[in-house]
Amino acid sequence: MSHMKWKTAGSSLYLCILKNAIVDDERLSAEEMDERRRQNIAYEYLCHLEEAKRWMEVCLVEELPPTTELEEGLRNGVYLAKLAKFFAPKMVSEKKIYDVEQTRYKKSGLHFRHTDNTVQWLRAMESIGLPKIFYPETTDVYDRKNIPRMIYCIHALSLYLFKLGIAPQIQDLLGKVDFTEEEISNMRKELEKYGIQMPSFSKIGGILANELSVDEAALHAAVIAINEAIEKGIAEQTIITLRNPNAVLTLVAENFAQEYQKELWEAKKGKEENARLKNNCISEEERDAYEELLTQAEIQGTINKVNRLAAVDHINAVIREGNPENTVLALKKPEAQLPAVYPFAAAMYQNELFNLQKQNTTNYLVHEELLIAVEMLSAVALLNQALESNDLVSVQNQLKSPTIGFNNLDETYAERYANELLSIKLETLSQGQENLTWNEIQNCIDMVNIQIQEENERILAVGYINKAIDEGNPLKTVDGLMLPTANIKAVDPEHAQHYQDVLYHAKSQKLMDPASASKILWLDEIQHAVYEANTHQDKAKQWVTLVVDVNQCLEKEKTSDILSVLKSSVYNTNDILPECANRYYDALAKKKEQKSKSVSTEGSWLKLSLQEKYDYYYNVDSKESSWITPESCLPKESWLTGKEIEDIIEEVTADYIREKMWSASEDLLLRFQATSSGPLLRKEYEARKSFLCEQEEHVVKIQAFWKGHKQRIAYINRRQTFIDHIPSIVKIQSWFRMVTARKNYLSRLQYFSDHKNEIVKIQSLLRANKARDDYKTLVGSENPPLTVIRKFVHLLDQSDLDFQEELEVARLRGEVVTKIRGNQQLEKDLNLMDIKIGLLVKNRITLEDVISHRTKLNKKKGGEILNNSDNQGIKSLSKERRKTLETYQQLFYLLQTNPSYLAKLIFQMPQNKSTKFMDTVIFTIYNYASNQREEYLLLKLFKTALEEEIKSKVDQVQDIVTGNPTVIKMVVSFNRGARGQNTLRQLLAPVVREIIDDKSLIINTNPVDVYKAWVNQLETQTGEASNLPYDVTTEQALTYPEVRNKLEASNENLRRVIDKVLNSIISSLDLLPYGLRYIAKVLKNSIHEKFPDATEDELLKIVGNLLYYRYMNPAIVAPDGFDIIDMTAGGQINSDQRRNLGSVAKILQHAASNKLFEGENQHLSSMNNYLSETYQKFRKYFKEACDVPEPEEKFNMDKYTDVVTVSKPVIFISIEEIISTHSLLLEHQDAIAPEKQDLLNELLELLGEVPHVESFLGEGTIDPNDPNKANTLSQLSKTEISLSLTSKYDLRDGEAIDGQRLMIKTKKLIIDVIRNQPGNTLTEILETPATTQQETDHATDMVSRAIKDSKTPDEMKHSQSMVEDAQLPLEQKKRKIQRNLRTLEQTGLVSSKNKYQDILNEIAKDIRNQRIYRKLRKAELAKLQQTLKALNEKAAFYEEQINYYDTYIKTCLDNLKIKNSRRSIKLDGKGEPKGARRMKPVKYTAAKLHEKGVLLGIDDLQTNQFKNVTFDIVSTEDVGIFDVKSKFLGVEMEKVQLNIQDLLEMQYEGVAVMKMFDKVKVNVNLLIYLLNKKFYGK
Repeated sequence: MSHMKWKTAGSSLYLCILKNAIVDDERLSAEEMDERRRQNIAYEYLCHLEEAKRWMEVCLVEELPPTTELEEGLRNGVYLAKLAKFFAPKMVSEKKIYDVEQTRYKKSGLHFRHTDNTVQWLRAMESIGLPKIFYPETTDVYDRKNIPRMIYCIHALSLYLFKLGIAPQIQDLLGKVDFTEEEISNMRKELEKYGIQMPSFSKIGGILANELSVDEAALHAAVIAINEAIEKGIAEQTIITLRNPNAVLTLVAENFAQEYQKELWEAKKGKEENARLKNNCISEEERDAYEELLTQAEIQGTINKVNRLAAVDHINAVIREGNPENTVLALKKPEAQLPAVYPFAAAMYQNELFNLQKQNTTNYLVHEELLIAVEMLSAVALLNQALESNDLVSVQNQLKSPTIGFNNLDETYAERYANELLSIKLETLSQGQENLTWNEIQNCIDMVNIQIQEENERILAVGYINKAIDEGNPLKTVDGLMLPTANIKAVDPEHAQHYQDVLYHAKSQKLMDPASASKILWLDEIQHAVYEANTHQDKAKQWVTLVVDVNQCLEKEKTSDILSVLKSSVYNTNDILPECANRYYDALAKKKEQKSKSVSTEGSWLKLSLQEKYDYYYNVDSKESSWITPESCLPKESWLTGKEIEDIIEEVTADYIREKMWSASEDLLLRFQATSSGPLLRKEYEARKSFLCEQEEHVVKIQAFWKGHKQRIAYINRRQTFIDHIPSIVKIQSWFRMVTARKNYLSRLQYFSDHKNEIVKIQSLLRANKARDDYKTLVGSENPPLTVIRKFVHLLDQSDLDFQEELEVARLRGEVVTKIRGNQQLEKDLNLMDIKIGLLVKNRITLEDVISHRTKLNKKKGGEILNNSDNQGIKSLSKERRKTLETYQQLFYLLQTNPSYLAKLIFQMPQNKSTKFMDTVIFTIYNYASNQREEYLLLKLFKTALEEEIKSKVDQVQDIVTGNPTVIKMVVSFNRGARGQNTLRQLLAPVVREIIDDKSLIINTNPVDVYKAWVNQLETQTGEASNLPYDVTTEQALTYPEVRNKLEASNENLRRVIDKVLNSIISSLDLLPYGLRYIAKVLKNSIHEKFPDATEDELLKIVGNLLYYRYMNPAIVAPDGFDIIDMTAGGQINSDQRRNLGSVAKILQHAASNKLFEGENQHLSSMNNYLSETYQKFRKYFKEACDVPEPEEKFNMDKYTDVVTVSKPVIFISIEEIISTHSLLLEHQDAIAPEKQDLLNELLELLGEVPHVESFLGEGTIDPNDPNKANTLSQLSKTEISLSLTSKYDLRDGEAIDGQRLMIKTKKLIIDVIRNQPGNTLTEILETPATTQQETDHATDMVSRAIKDSKTPDEMKHSQSMVEDAQLPLEQKKRKIQRNLRTLEQTGLVSSKNKYQDILNEIAKDIRNQRIYRKLRKAELAKLQQTLKALNEKAAFYEEQINYYDTYIKTCLDNLKIKNSRRSIKLDGKGEPKGARRMKPVKYTAAKLHEKGVLLGIDDLQTNQFKNVTFDIVSTEDVGIFDVKSKFLGVEMEKVQLNIQDLLEMQYEGVAVMKMFDKVKVNVNLLIYLLNKKFYGK
């Protein structure tokens, strides 16, 4: 970097030229001065072009065409469109740029679509708000009408983007770049050609400021304020004025306030001094205000100066720190006013600037030094980047850049520099250095220059050598070869002549070659010729040594030395075989002797011809050698020549190799191969070998004949030996075989004995694997083979355990159903007792009714055992009624399995009747879903009824929520009953118990209640009456901070508790009853089907209404009423606990329906966000709850399930319910079964009229003289009987047999057959006659089955026809199977084409289902036991509650006797009968009752007519019962009976108004008051 300072002078070179030109202008003519001015304009425009080019390259990170070609390169608009993509990427994408790679432009020039690129550029500038005053026309660019206008626009765009902070500032290169005179002249001519007036680039800032609507007055005022602040000298005030937006100043830093003040003060004082000197000679009027004031531009310049100095200080500091990233960030700051910096070369900037800083004496770089250094380093960085991308063109362009400042760079060799730099770059990268430094690049340039200089000098030397060759002067040729610049190696001056000969011959050959472009020898050719001449010299010396040494050895007859002489002289030492040493000597000596005999004259010269072109001479005596023929050259003819010696050696070696080749070892063959003649001899050898191989057949025959002859003789001799010793040989063989066999047997036996356990394990494993594979085949195969099915047929047998479990399940079902019915009735009576005791508190006289109800309750409690003991089913009835009961069994089976009948019946009855019918009869028919079959059928009923109700009664989506749908009520009631109670308990019991047990938990969201509690607390604590008002509104209560704080605490507790409850609900989705979830799914789908426009949220709210509001919410509000928690008799939840639970339920209810708090509940609006979050959790929960399988899949049920079950379904139903159902069916027969052929109509016709209880049970069941006959009949009507449900069309001989039943019958026969007769296919078994043994085995099996069937309960026995089929012999069964299969094939159930595989698949399915059924039965058994246990516990609780009520009533009686001795209530029935004391009737006119407020109005009667209406109220014999007679004008009209208990219950339930006679409206409270006053003295 020490060489970088020269750039300072170089960069201002053109400025110096301009200054000199100005000086010279004083002596130029006007034309010359105008010419100079036009040149200056052209130069300035070129500088603006260079500025635009560099700025665009920084923005695009792409090389643009050279400055002189930039105008043409911008015409296609590609670079302009890319620039638009840079500052407005949303407007312009790369896909929108036409010809983005410019392939179309390079191939065929401009295309009209290139204008689209320019248009996109203009639109992009418009989108960012650049004033349109700068825009060029599209034709200015495309047709080159005004390119300077486009460059002017680019400059304006750069300034605008710089102010927006999108792009860097454009550089001012005027006077900093050099152009040749030719380039300037060409540009001047171009400008003159188009006659374009050059835009004023210097005014861009002012125009941009004006166009951007800067208020000039505001600007002027801001500048005046800045000058005034400068004058005051207060830096803080000055910085405030500088930061005024109206001053349009940029880069104002508050921390430089003092520096700004100081510099601005000095600048202002200097300007004032200059103005003072100037104004001395100018009048006051001509003076300008800004002559003494700093202008906005001067202020901005001063700010930039301060910022620049601070930035330079910061740059020097970070350079010293040594962090490249910080250095780059400091250099890139706009305050530094430095050229563009590239972060990828951060390390280079840091290292080079640090070195430059160290070389400076002050250890500080000023701005000018930094400017030059950064400019050069950035150019070096771009050059490194081009080198990394391996872009030679870009490298050459960067080298030519004037900013990089390399010395001695010749642009002619730019490509050479680039290639060399690329190789150096790769080398430095491999060493871990990322970038080449400026010095390294300069050194590379210098090195290339030296190489080029050396190449030029070599060219001169080549010319000199070629000239010497042409002249034929060996000495001059040697001088040329030895020139240092020629750099020819291995030149020996002694061989000058031979060099001359070889070079001359090489050049002659080149001249004769027509393909050769050059006619002179180049350095590489000359060097090659020199090497060739030297090789000739070496060969000649070797040849001389061989000839002289061999001939002298022969003359001296030194036989032992011949081998060493040959090895030291021949070219290939491998040609000399030590084994042939004597042969070599003998052959050579013989040849020499022959040659010596024919010699007459003997000289001393030896001659060698090389390549038949060059002759070498050697004098044996004088040791002289020459490449020129000597003057007196007599050859030494008696000596063997080198050629003769070599031929003899080669011949001897070849003869030896041929001799030894066939028997040679591999090593010896390799040695032979290494000789000169070895390959040829090997080839001969291989050819001979190949010949023998081709004749292999003949060779083998010859060899085989000979070997066979030898073997035959040996065989004859051996055979004769065996013949002579046959007895001995037989003994030896038998003994050996015996020993070997015995040894093997004992060894194997011992092995088995040693590994007995392992063998047993292997055998069991193999059997288990085989059984497992067979079972997998049975379960997984689509068509399991008969052999596999036969192995598992035994699984279909019913064991004793199966029968016991079936009977136990049936027994438990009966107990569960009976217990459920008993508990339900007991619960109703207890609830009624609860109400009556509550009413007793209000009306003491009704104690008799309470006692009466208690007596009934005790009777039911005592009679329950009797009912249970009498529950004997059909057998307890008279024989003549058994047929009727069988029809009832068929009727209830039809109602149970066909849900459409009951579904229609439900909607035909009034709602009050349908509810009672559902709660009793329907659940009884389905045994309260005590097993999977009944649950499946009940769900089908719910589904059918719900779909019917939605279809016929729901008109809007919200009707489901606002109304009270019958089926929904029935579903919830069922799932909250005995079957679903345990689920609710598991779901809610823990969290509800936690809420109740938390004594510190207080949740009160009513502001008025909170306010009153707070006032009470204050008065309790202080003991003084509070001044606060007691009665306040909600709004008034909320004005007190204490109330708001308590409400917020309540809300916080509420959220905490709700989270626990919600988590318990959501995490227990699997506990939710399947039936409830399935009905939710049906509800959602049915609503969606009827209202397809309903949103998912609306549908899920309806699901939430069912699952949460109707099912869970009441259990949270009243957990004691739904058996969620255990309560002792007489125990209850206090008001605070009840309020806490109610608040939780209220919030969850709002969340489930996504109903926010508004209006009256506005004070809870802070919970709305929490409600929305909770609703999203509920929404997900409701959606997942509906994701359940269909009942057929869940319970593995279909319409044929009843046919294959072992036991018949049994229900437990009272006689009263049977008669009631029969009556309802007859009443609504036309609506339920409109078709005459309907099976229901047929059964109802068989049953006839509805029987009475007595006729149902049979005559004589009840004593006609029994005074309590009615009571006895009522008790008998509640007797429960068991009905074993069967289909009317059971399987009997002679009846029509449907395909499915025939299939079942056939399967049972096939199972009996394949048990005893094996076979691969069913067809094979049926066609193969059974053996006697198989028949015997089959008969034995059937006897065993008959014995087992005799022990089977009646309800689990098969039909008579199946029993008869089982007794058939094996062959008859097979014939019956064949007949059945043909019938089934006609119905399409089986096919003979696949050998009746379909029926085998059905048997395999039965085997699989039998296992599943057993598992389900065990699960059902456990579930029934659990349910029965829970029911017994509940019954015990009810008994405890009855005892509690008994105690309470006894206490009431005791108190009543003490307080009122006039009345005596005797419980033994011996006292005075009820109603013995009759009260006098009470008479009132309607007008009088109206006046008292008792009567509110009479329909269709005016008030003035009330005096004509009278009412007589008479007390009856029954306590609390009153007859009310109405008379109009003395004529008795109607009579109605009033029950005081009914009136009290209505009062309890909040009913204020009731109707009598369907037209008289009365006030319930006042009517009770009137009756108490007149009849009870209250």
